[in-house]
Amino acid sequence: MSNPEEPYQQGQRLEAPQQPPLPPQQLPGQSGPAYQGPAGTYPEPGPFGLPGQQPPVKSRRKLWIILAGIGGVLLLVVLGIIILISVVGSATNQARGLADGFTRLVISGQSSQAYDEYLDPALKEQLSKEAFITGVGTLEMNAQCKPSYNDLRVGTENGVKTADVAGVITCEGKEVDLAYRFEGTDDLKMTEIKLRPKA
Repeated sequence: MSNPEEPYQQGQRLEAPQQPPLPPQQLPGQSGPAYQGPAGTYPEPGPFGLPGQQPPVKSRRKLWIILAGIGGVLLLVVLGIIILISVVGSATNQARGLADGFTRLVISGQSSQAYDEYLDPALKEQLSKEAFITGVGTLEMNAQCKPSYNDLRVGTENGVKTADVAGVITCEGKEVDLAYRFEGTDDLKMTEIKLRPKA
């Protein structure tokens, strides 16, 4: 081995001084040593910059606008259904209430009051009060009879509300078919009636 102070002589081998290996470089945002590939090379930067770097945050404004639009449409649909159910439900309840009030009066023998309060003037022209009371009397109903309504249909056309009610009055040992039609703009009146023993 040659002394550093001695001049280089031909045939002698020079040796480089030993240096300690460099520590691996650490990238910003990394918490450990950087990965070194083969032969001490570092990987190529990824599509978003340096390895380990987060992708840039994309604007999600369009997504929020689309979602808000869809949410608004769904809200309108739900509100429309709720309003429709409410309107139809109240009309159905009104029709049931009219039918029930009329039937209870007839069953309890108050046919005159039922005629005055529920029948439309046009129906009264076709059916006199005496004929109505006599017809109901032939059915021989009493307080033990109970009505049940199996078909209620309500609708509105040109501002005129309609309600068709069908069902059965069950008495001891017999049944009476009923069918009523109520019409009107605000206050519905009976325009058609059928009360007859069930065949």
